[in-house]
Amino acid sequence: MSRSPEQIRSFIAIELSEEAKKGLAGLRKELERDEHRFVKWVDPGGIHLTLKFLGNIHSKRATEIAEAMKKATQGIPPFLLEISGLGAFPSLKQARVFWVGVSGELDKLSELQKNIDSALAAMGFAKEERPFVPHLTLARIREGASPSERTSFGELVGSTVFEDKYPVKVEGVRLMRSQLTPAGAIYTCLSVVGLDLQEGPRKT
Repeated sequence: MSRSPEQIRSFIAIELSEEAKKGLAGLRKELERDEHRFVKWVDPGGIHLTLKFLGNIHSKRATEIAEAMKKATQGIPPFLLEISGLGAFPSLKQARVFWVGVSGELDKLSELQKNIDSALAAMGFAKEERPFVPHLTLARIREGASPSERTSFGELVGSTVFEDKYPVKVEGVRLMRSQLTPAGAIYTCLSVVGLDLQEGPRKT
């Protein structure tokens, strides 16, 4: 009896620079408080700029997805982003997710995300219904946190200045695997697709 393909939880994302990761780690250290046990932090070393969440896929589709990513990146040269600024969804007073903002060449980032969304839609993946809002998730509020707890942490975030601009040079996109464990998510890069360089395609 043949074994069915393994199901893997995956997404397509941009890798952050080491400088940006260090900046996020410093920000977490500044915001973390013992009394805020209702805050679930994301490991700064594992933060990515997600372009498309794919959910569970058969492992055998990884190669097919990488080919679609190559088509999506054609005509888009490397570009520069910066991370700075803090915010929350849906608001600081009723926050569920806290994030760090992304600025820079957002037109190229938006084009890249749309191309990837369209290429994956042709493969049967649902198109994104909500507008693409580039951000980096720094922390989430656990279910069961009281309104006052959400407000207190929101006030802390609102009073924190994060204006240092950390550069992220985008030279490619990655197909990532996410394995959820009690200690947190473990990320594995399955494929890297370089952006459109004039000297020729980059090997994956």
